[in-house]
Amino acid sequence: MAAIKVLVVDDSITMRALFSNALEQSSDLMVVGAAANADEAREMIEELKPDVVTLDIEMPGMNGIDFLHEIMTTKPMPIVMLSTLTQKGAEVTLKALELGAVDCFPKPTKATPDEFAKISGKLCKLVATAAKSKVKKYDPEAAATAAAKAAEDQSTLNAAKPYKWNGSVVALCASTGGGPAVIELLSAWPVNCPPTIVLQQLEEGLAAPFAARLNEAIAPEVKLAEDGTMLQPGHVYVLSAPDKHGLIDRWPGGAIRLVARDPVNGMRPSADLLLTTVAKAARDKAVGVILSGAGTDGAAGMGAVKQLGGLTLCQDKESAMVFEASAAAIAKGAVEAQLSIPDLAKVILARCEERELAA
Repeated sequence: MAAIKVLVVDDSITMRALFSNALEQSSDLMVVGAAANADEAREMIEELKPDVVTLDIEMPGMNGIDFLHEIMTTKPMPIVMLSTLTQKGAEVTLKALELGAVDCFPKPTKATPDEFAKISGKLCKLVATAAKSKVKKYDPEAAATAAAKAAEDQSTLNAAKPYKWNGSVVALCASTGGGPAVIELLSAWPVNCPPTIVLQQLEEGLAAPFAARLNEAIAPEVKLAEDGTMLQPGHVYVLSAPDKHGLIDRWPGGAIRLVARDPVNGMRPSADLLLTTVAKAARDKAVGVILSGAGTDGAAGMGAVKQLGGLTLCQDKESAMVFEASAAAIAKGAVEAQLSIPDLAKVILARCEERELAA
């Protein structure tokens, strides 16, 4: 199998060298070039035809976000953004994900070989995943139209028939490529939605900006999950702290508990742990969903939800940027249906709605 060709774009010669060396630790990757700015990168992409580009956000001339916009609106390809996660950097990072970057990787705080050696394995795995991802052309007009339609549909939904919750609880799990999918799915949520936990695996510093962005985009109230937070209808809880796992303690009337434990199968927060506790607590009132994501985290948890009578769904292969997590759950026989985002929303909300008895 041919090695994955990677182009490194960074204005710092030191960073170019360190990132190139880190990537070349994997036999699956081959750094075919290193560019100092967008102009050089544009020429190298045309000449070298890389499978993946790692792109610095902060560059002189055309910055990384503007260059990403150019790429994703003309000839989209897998892009991994490299950034420093300051507060400003976090906001720009979320913008990059909305434009279609596969993921964002935080630069080490110290530009030394030892620090880069520590992150090499994780970076190489992400870049290899990006090479297999399904990227889409970014259409600003279509994005604006979709947002306007979602707002209109939300208004119509809430005005037409108040949503009657039946006591179910929803756990949505996403990682690589999952942020936009979460926002798109939850844009269909009514004000009085079922209690919904969003496990979105993000780098440290991104949880609060992501929750704020989600709160602007959807009708229910969005909160960051905290230890002891009571689960209530009309609320979406973002679970993303990379140093804590999240679980629910009981159902009904349950709360989110955050626990400091070792990673489960290399992941923290773990989708397997969250889904398993939701399954045990809520049983047939549990809904487990896997959206775009890498790795196998969530497969075992989805199995627990299905075994105990809950509903298990995943984003379909056609719409998911990264299908690995869903494929792992499907391989275990733990997924009842794989659906597009609009169909996922309809099926989940129908399952969580109180049904009127026929006269």
